[in-house]
Amino acid sequence: MPHSRKLCGSRTRWAGDAGFSLVELLVVILIVGVLAAIAIPSFLDQSGKADDAEAKSLAISAVKALESCATDDDGSYQACTSSSLALIEPTLNNGGSRLSITSGAQDYEVIVTSKRDSGAVTFTVSKESDGATDRTCSTGAAPKGGCSAQAGGVW
Repeated sequence: MPHSRKLCGSRTRWAGDAGFSLVELLVVILIVGVLAAIAIPSFLDQSGKADDAEAKSLAISAVKALESCATDDDGSYQACTSSSLALIEPTLNNGGSRLSITSGAQDYEVIVTSKRDSGAVTFTVSKESDGATDRTCSTGAAPKGGCSAQAGGVW
């Protein structure tokens, strides 16, 4: 006698009936969406932090070139111009108008503006005639990144 299947209100699965239900797929999509909503904002700010790091690096490169230039000129920074520093450190050519160098006989100031969209984050390295060196920064309208207001604008 052949076996018959009773379908008493339940669905019988056949061997070829495999896969995920629509509800299971929607739950997975919902979980992926929640995880993306959490992760994406933190990834978006990484480019701003990279721009700030590049500006800091450019400022430090300019300071090293200034010190090298002063060594060649008996300790005076007076003859150290942007063009003479670019000969010492060619990467300073990448700074363009974002890099500002002011030098005197015994002091200097290097200001670099970050490439951020707001363009308001600046990093400054200054050396006074008494030999004290300060590294300060200002955030403008962009409080995040390499310049922290909590640290008092010092980097």
